[in-house]
Amino acid sequence: MNLKELISKGESDTIEFKKSLSAWKEIVETISAFSNTKGGTIVVGVDDSKRIHGAKIGKNTIEDLTNKILTNTDPKIYPEITTATFENKDLILIKVEKFPYDVVLAFGRPFKRVGKTTTRMSKDEYTRRILEIHKKKIYFDGQILEEARIEDIDENKVKAFVKKAKGRRNLAIDEEDDALSILKKLRLLKGNLLCNAGILLFGKNPQEYFPQASIKCIRFKGTDVASEMLDFKEI
Repeated sequence: MNLKELISKGESDTIEFKKSLSAWKEIVETISAFSNTKGGTIVVGVDDSKRIHGAKIGKNTIEDLTNKILTNTDPKIYPEITTATFENKDLILIKVEKFPYDVVLAFGRPFKRVGKTTTRMSKDEYTRRILEIHKKKIYFDGQILEEARIEDIDENKVKAFVKKAKGRRNLAIDEEDDALSILKKLRLLKGNLLCNAGILLFGKNPQEYFPQASIKCIRFKGTDVASEMLDFKEI
């Protein structure tokens, strides 16, 4: 589809117009929405009624826009950003592909595209999508790590966990049990072989087996996970 056809088609579930780069936060949210839906193209310099205003493009305009997108999306999105001229006015085109491996957040929040609208994804839908995308990773937790040995487990970590869990969650496991028995009760062993989760949770040096392992932490406004996300960090 050429630029004239794209603009004449108007906004849709895969096309978004923005009058100027002053709406860069909305642009980042739409990038999240396109990434989480079917992909799409954002045209900067055109308003909702298809009127051509043009975009101010300076020496560092594209670089600054790219940095704002990278800084405020997670996983980081690298859209294809190009410039074009239409009716003697400069436009910026941002092409976004559907992201297949995760739910893309903008400013710590997930968005999706519904018709012509970019809307925030509900907590339930976000959770469901995460589970669908990462179901293989979830199964990974229970897979046997054949090269691991019981000696790789830090018994003090196991005992400390049981002590806290008994007090906070009424965990029905005796902290005087040996580490092997506790791991079996926690279903972190299959036979006498450790599962991946066993090493991740209680290993003396988990990075020996999983150098890529990390924890994603989200800070919410208040104590309800359905509330606004204020911060996001991967450790």
